[in-house]
Amino acid sequence: MGRLDGKIAVITGGNSGIGACAAEFFAKEGAKVVISARRVEQLEAVAEKIRAAGGEALAVPCDISNKEQCEAVIAKTVETYGTIDILVNNAGVVDNGIEAIEKVTDKTIDTLIDINTKGTLYITREAAKIMIGKKAGSIVNVSSVAGYTGGGGVAYVASKAAVIGMTKNIAMRCASANVRCNALCPGSVATPMTMGMKKEELDPDMMGAMAKHADLSLPVCMPQEVANAILFLAGDESSAITGQIIVIDHGANL
Repeated sequence: MGRLDGKIAVITGGNSGIGACAAEFFAKEGAKVVISARRVEQLEAVAEKIRAAGGEALAVPCDISNKEQCEAVIAKTVETYGTIDILVNNAGVVDNGIEAIEKVTDKTIDTLIDINTKGTLYITREAAKIMIGKKAGSIVNVSSVAGYTGGGGVAYVASKAAVIGMTKNIAMRCASANVRCNALCPGSVATPMTMGMKKEELDPDMMGAMAKHADLSLPVCMPQEVANAILFLAGDESSAITGQIIVIDHGANL
């Protein structure tokens, strides 16, 4: 018997990295998984991998910064499976330049806030309506250690710190409805998105400031390590845990 037998789970950013790992773990534990992302070909490849392993997966393309597309993901989930039990807000983008406050561009601000903050709000709003109505559900937000410590580009930090704030707010509002909301704050994670960052394009002033406050010699996280924590917070083993912010960074930011 799987830890998520019979559960319906929506995972944003499910086309690679943490989201793809979480989707595979969830399916192995018996959940029916709905994955969303912008890159359709990669998204379908993850869904097919899950099906080939005996799991059930539905791929629904979505640009999370688009309110209507977020609504469509939840609507398609309910149309297909009748409800939603788990929402994993994993979709997000990084600030490739790690821009400090005096250098951050309007484009960087708009992109990161639209995707990381507003997108998370859009899709959670739709899922929460269903969860509150049936008085059951678990929401897991993937924030970042940057939002917890301040170490990162200013727009990225702002966008991820907002996710921490909304996590506490949603947990507070939904506790009486038996709907939980927690956030994970990974440090550096070895994913295609982060590994694609070029050192020569990073803001040296911001990187120098960050180096004074973190042990960069410690290992980076692997997607599987974060996905395991997501699985725990999504399932019944964590039934008494809500409103919590958990850092996953091998101790680099202690």
